[in-house]
Amino acid sequence: MRVIVIGAGIVGIASAWYLTKDGHDVTVLERREGPAEETSFGNAGGVCPGFAGPWAAPGMPLKALRWMFRDEAPLKIRPSLEPARLSWLAQFTRNCTSDRFAANKAAMQRIAHFSKACLQELRAETGISYDHGTGGVVQVFSTRDEMEAGRRSAEILDRLDIPHRLLGSDELTAAEPGLARSEVDFTGGLHLTTDETGDCHLFCEALARLAAEAGCTFRYGVDAASIDRAEGRASGVRLRDGEQLGADAVVVATGPWARELLDPLGIRVPVYPVKGYSMSVEIGEDAFAPASSVMDEHSKVMITRLGSRIRAAGVAEIAGFDRAMPKAVIESLKARVARLFPGAADYEAATFWHGFRPMTPDGPAIIRESRVPKLYLNVGHGSNGWTQGCGAAKVLAAEISGRPSPLA
Repeated sequence: MRVIVIGAGIVGIASAWYLTKDGHDVTVLERREGPAEETSFGNAGGVCPGFAGPWAAPGMPLKALRWMFRDEAPLKIRPSLEPARLSWLAQFTRNCTSDRFAANKAAMQRIAHFSKACLQELRAETGISYDHGTGGVVQVFSTRDEMEAGRRSAEILDRLDIPHRLLGSDELTAAEPGLARSEVDFTGGLHLTTDETGDCHLFCEALARLAAEAGCTFRYGVDAASIDRAEGRASGVRLRDGEQLGADAVVVATGPWARELLDPLGIRVPVYPVKGYSMSVEIGEDAFAPASSVMDEHSKVMITRLGSRIRAAGVAEIAGFDRAMPKAVIESLKARVARLFPGAADYEAATFWHGFRPMTPDGPAIIRESRVPKLYLNVGHGSNGWTQGCGAAKVLAAEISGRPSPLA
């Protein structure tokens, strides 16, 4: 079949890869000038199925209210009467129950662990390189309540048979030597021993090259304006300049911008942009830097080694597509990393980035054929796009190619 994939982030490129491997004639359309230049560009770098779970959790609405007026808060909701935001927040709140949290987490865990296996298989098959590491992730706790929550998380991981180690405060540096000079007092930690790390942008660039060599066509700097229909099914894409491209199937993998294409078709997807920030800096003192990755539970900041660099990412800001870079947020992120890993880098030389996570209010992504036949959706992966991208793409490719789901 002729398949058009709209979007060249991790989800779109992985979808194109598996569809091309299935023998389809695939064209990827991307409005930016290269692969992974939006949400997939500067994320935290963790492939972390152990952490996969919904943000909609018991107690979260109350926490969000308390955080609204703190510059350094991990979650900030900017007040607005925008209908899409109000609708998304209402659905989010309804999912903050124990039962819904458990069901949504189980669904996300399933696709996340499958996806990590797909990534490992792809790496073994192609030899793809992207500053990846396999040293796991250490979640660190700074209060008794955080440590107690870590114990509850460990119980869930036990039930799911996910490898992990619960650590006392005196065991943290054995798991992550870079914490030896930390200025933060810890109460303990949780080591997800099989989680991985890697630069999502580098991966996307490399996988796009491999897909092109396998026959996939990439068109950058072109903007998909609408999806055409004929005889009741998706039949192609119309570009902003008026060019029409025919297809037997269309895949929407445009992250938080999916609604622009889908709303005119009457397809309502509850995907909203949740803004995140990151900083990147070259390592100065190797022994003081993270060996793998640390998730600081107190600030919700993740700090990861990517080759010779440190990448730190955090903050969730519900403010639409606001592209401002508030100085208070940037300084708070930089200060927390400097306290956790003092002397590891010249933090004043760091560069900063922001992107928009495509979040669903319940957590799980939307990976399926839409109600318009031959129009497929691979959107809503939130903060788990890097973790879930390969698996979600393989699941969707199987559906398009008429095979049973590999998750069945």
